Amino acid sequence: MLDYVFMQRSLVVGVLLGVIIPLVGVTVVLKRLSMIGDALSHTSLAGVAGGLVAGVSPVAGAVVACLAGALCVEGVRRRFREQSELAVAIVMATGIGLAGVLSGFVPNASSFNSFMFGSILTVSAEETVGIAAVSLLATAFCVLARRELFLMSFDERHARAVGVPVSVANVAFVMMVALVVAVAARTVGSLIVSSMMVVPVACALQLARSWRQVCIFASSIGVLTTVAGLVASYYLGLKPGGTIVLMAVALLVVVLVAKRVTAFARHTR
Repeated sequence: MLDYVFMQRSLVVGVLLGVIIPLVGVTVVLKRLSMIGDALSHTSLAGVAGGLVAGVSPVAGAVVACLAGALCVEGVRRRFREQSELAVAIVMATGIGLAGVLSGFVPNASSFNSFMFGSILTVSAEETVGIAAVSLLATAFCVLARRELFLMSFDERHARAVGVPVSVANVAFVMMVALVVAVAARTVGSLIVSSMMVVPVACALQLARSWRQVCIFASSIGVLTTVAGLVASYYLGLKPGGTIVLMAVALLVVVLVAKRVTAFARHTR
């Protein structure tokens, strides 16, 4: 398997995305914005369609659309502070509508469809470098801003009271999420990336005892399930994106069952 260059690139990209997507997903989940991945992924499809119609890079279109969608999410959240989930729903609806309309003007439907479920096995050397750059940038942001992200994840009012520039930090964070979603849309697929952002975090929350452990476990599970999904897809002839998500879901089921069995065993003792 490793004799093929495309598999080597796929594994490198898979490890990078396996680390960073769940890492930003920790804050997304704890802020109760789990659907933001879906909202931005649908927005990225609108950007992809727009790029294909305009004859420019669809990845660039996805990046621009995701950044615009992220800013809209934060703007609507400020307007509806008590109903922050409305921001995600509104941006998702807009992204779906634009993607549906613009897709009708795409000259080559197969190019657009490849972004829906991803094509990690065909990633180029240039795309690998771009994904590596975004992954390193997002990882550095999460590490350097870990205190701010931790405080905002649980109580934005308390974070503001202790001196955290909440508004600036929120905008920076959602833009970082947008970049991650945009580059991941080309590889794992716009319809898959939100699952990779949430499911490993759900597994980590069942195992970890601190916020730091959640971050470490989520990224570790992301890497494990991504590599396992790529290997399984190669030998079984399956679609990589869907296989990666199913691996993560299967691991979550195993963790939940193991916890239930352990709790039952302790109770019977």
